[in-house]
Amino acid sequence: QAQVVESGGGLVQAGGSLRLSCAVSGSIYSINAMGWYRQAPGKQRELVADITSGGSTNYADSVKGRFTISRDNAKNTVYLQMNSLKPEDTADYYCRVIADGGVYWGQGAQVTVSS
Repeated sequence: QAQVVESGGGLVQAGGSLRLSCAVSGSIYSINAMGWYRQAPGKQRELVADITSGGSTNYADSVKGRFTISRDNAKNTVYLQMNSLKPEDTADYYCRVIADGGVYWGQGAQVTVSS
């Protein structure tokens, strides 16, 4: 079983930056894809960005050029650097990890962008 814990959320003004981290722990043999999803109030959860074990990345159109996903395989950690934040980026951000054939989610990190 893997445990997934996000950190780094908070309140920021429009145009500002935040960095989310997601650490994976537990009895894990292999981590495959890692990604970030978000869910705004009243909306469905949506993919923000993901990254494969080989480093290939994929971004939602709404965040391209502003957000960067990266991972440190030695630390079993994935990051999301968020720049030029907009009020519409306000949401709960969830880390999703595919490891050992299973899918694991974190508890979520709240990001609020004020105008």
